[in-house]
Amino acid sequence: MRQMTTNMTHSELVERAVKWLKAFGCGVVLDDRFKAITSTGEQPDALGLRSYSSILIECKATRSDFLADKKKKFRQDPALGVGDWRFYFCPPGLIQPNELPEGWGLLYCYPKTVKKVHGIPSNSVLETEKPFKGCAANERRIIYSALRRAKG
Repeated sequence: MRQMTTNMTHSELVERAVKWLKAFGCGVVLDDRFKAITSTGEQPDALGLRSYSSILIECKATRSDFLADKKKKFRQDPALGVGDWRFYFCPPGLIQPNELPEGWGLLYCYPKTVKKVHGIPSNSVLETEKPFKGCAANERRIIYSALRRAKG
């Protein structure tokens, strides 16, 4: 049975996703405040960077947002998307593991914790067993945009 706790806003989920990425070992974390848009129109909610991999987090506060996400061209063709690792981040039960696109992971955001539900790698495989090869050109666009804005 689907347990939907939708009292968290998208902005609150993004804030929690950023904290999770930092705790997961990402030395650089960018969020949707940078408003960087790739050549395919993708605008990541959170993108964590390590020296050897990138981790995309898509936050979903509503079921309709998750269903709409599947129709985007960079979701239908994973080679166009960013992130060597890709996770959905949502309230518990909003998305079920059997609904995930191939290669995606799932994190449930509870009021005081984040639960690893599906496809979350250990540190030992983050570099060697990437399910995706993130689109490097689009990742550079996002990083460039963030650095330009940070410079002032």
